[in-house]
Amino acid sequence: MSPKSPAVGRWIAAVLVFAGLLAVMYNLVVDNMPKGEVTEVKDYTPWSAETLKIAETIPVMDGGRVKPLSTFAGFTMLGLHGARSMKVSDGENEYKLKPTAWLLDSVFRPHLAVHHPTFRIDNSSILEAVGITPRGRRDRYSYADLEEGREKLIERAKAYEQIPSDDRNPIQRQTVDLAYSIRSYEALLGYFGFARFGVVMRGSGEGGVSDKRVGLSAMMATAPQIRQQLQQSQKEGLPISPHIQDLLEQVLDAANFAKFGLFMVPPADTDEDVWMSAGNVIMSVMTGEANHPEVKIGDIDAMEAMIRVSENDDAAFRRELTAMRDRFVERAEERGEYRAVPMEAGYYRANWFLNALVMFLIGTLTALAMWSVGQNKTGRVLSWATWGFTGIGLTLCLIAMVQRSVIMLRPPVGNLYDTIIFIGTTGVLLSLVIESMSRRRFALGMAPIIGTLLIVLSRRYELGDAADHMNPLVAVLDSNFWLTTHVITITLGYSAGLLAAALSCGYLVLRTLGLDGGDRDLRRAISRAVYGTICLTLFLSLAGTVLGGIWANYSWGRFWGWDPKENGALMIVLWTLVILHARLGGYIKEWGLHFASVFTACIVAFSWWHVNFLGVGLHNYGFTAGKSAIWVFYGVMAGIFLFGLVGWVIDRMGAGTAKSQSEPMATGAIEA
Repeated sequence: MSPKSPAVGRWIAAVLVFAGLLAVMYNLVVDNMPKGEVTEVKDYTPWSAETLKIAETIPVMDGGRVKPLSTFAGFTMLGLHGARSMKVSDGENEYKLKPTAWLLDSVFRPHLAVHHPTFRIDNSSILEAVGITPRGRRDRYSYADLEEGREKLIERAKAYEQIPSDDRNPIQRQTVDLAYSIRSYEALLGYFGFARFGVVMRGSGEGGVSDKRVGLSAMMATAPQIRQQLQQSQKEGLPISPHIQDLLEQVLDAANFAKFGLFMVPPADTDEDVWMSAGNVIMSVMTGEANHPEVKIGDIDAMEAMIRVSENDDAAFRRELTAMRDRFVERAEERGEYRAVPMEAGYYRANWFLNALVMFLIGTLTALAMWSVGQNKTGRVLSWATWGFTGIGLTLCLIAMVQRSVIMLRPPVGNLYDTIIFIGTTGVLLSLVIESMSRRRFALGMAPIIGTLLIVLSRRYELGDAADHMNPLVAVLDSNFWLTTHVITITLGYSAGLLAAALSCGYLVLRTLGLDGGDRDLRRAISRAVYGTICLTLFLSLAGTVLGGIWANYSWGRFWGWDPKENGALMIVLWTLVILHARLGGYIKEWGLHFASVFTACIVAFSWWHVNFLGVGLHNYGFTAGKSAIWVFYGVMAGIFLFGLVGWVIDRMGAGTAKSQSEPMATGAIEA
């Protein structure tokens, strides 16, 4: 091999790694997004920045906790649309709608929102089955596009619901999901219908004048008199007055349309726990069940005042929107439930992990270039650039994790999404620590790649799950002490095990392609780093497993129950013990250490990720998204293992040839 060969090989490897990263990005992000042209919405006018800023911090109860309206809008839009933004145009200008703007359109301007491309359809067959002509296999459609087939779709969904969920085929599952999505969106479209239309006073018009309309708040104020008349009629055995009957039916219809969608009304009494929707507020006053009915009537009056000016006067609308928000915020603060709402709105506005992903991607490019140019002045400049971009990305991740912990009042490891970003962040941090100790630029180059892959995975998982991962934990996990001790320890063990495997993958590629130029010091440095990381994996996994057993004994009355999650943790401990003993005993050398380390990644992935999909055991917490990713990961690890095996065979053959060529020379020398 010529002296220039390693440099050429490094450039080839860098290009291949970059192409692989692009393929991952395309498969996990671009290929999973439907294509489609920008939707034209006639007479569309965007919301002002001031209005959006006011709206995003309105508190709502959702998923068992109080959160900002912007968070509710983001996950609702993600679940229906498959993204947190959409594009519409008025025929001349193009507008990018973020979640809060989309939600404001849905509840305040439904006549425009029905034309937004809200629904993501991944299989056009479900549209063809209900008489809707699809635009392609995968696209996005508006409510208006789906309206003609709505009734038939709902009928089919009701029939498919009789089939057990595990037995439904993909078309049946997607039909049911779409029906639920349409129903959920209808709850938003009609939410403020009570304030928009009010109640018609039949027969009040004279001389061809239309009947008068009154607001629901006015009707609620007369609720005691209405109930008194009903009781009097019942006492005397008389039928309900047609006039009263008609009013009650209108009130009931209006309340039903506002019964779901937004639970944005805090209880008027600090002793109450349940936040209410506008429909529930209306019915609680009309039935006489409401505590402090005057407060609830004021809530509905504030909503009606806001709706009356929503179409024609932006300044007046912002004023009334602010008044309603401040009214609800004051009660939420008195209850201690508004503490984290502004911070959470800022958290999603900052988009920390997306910005970190950008930094890691740039760091990956500089790392690949650093490896390609070798140990020269340009390489040193690129190494500092890699340090800088990776450090910025790591800092952004740490800020995001701290904010999440403050918002949730718990450690950032309560669910699978949390652990992805935790493992990604700690993996990058450990890589930089290894680099600071070894100074060989190998771990430095791995750091942004690890960060990139795991943030892409977290975003893909979030898209597939479309659930708010800051919601309260299931009861068995709701313990900050054990989350801090057991879960953080065991998750750090996962991070160390995956990092060891990543370093070993790099080693196998480096040796097989001959990219190290025969640098034995570099090989030994990587091997020492992997060995030390496996030791760390063993320590953390063993400590975490013991702590988990103590928690299990406290929660379930037994230390060990051969649960799949427990078995996975035990597998990590036993396998790392095997590696360390085999290495100490001389049964495996450098190649063997790295082959074993790559297999460690599969064991860690099984314990961390795969067991959640088995559907058995006390540690099955109902995760559903990301099932395909685990098989892709296993396939990649198997491919790298086989690739390294080819390199090992070639290396052994080369060593054998060199030995056979040296033997005659030695013999000749003795004879001479």
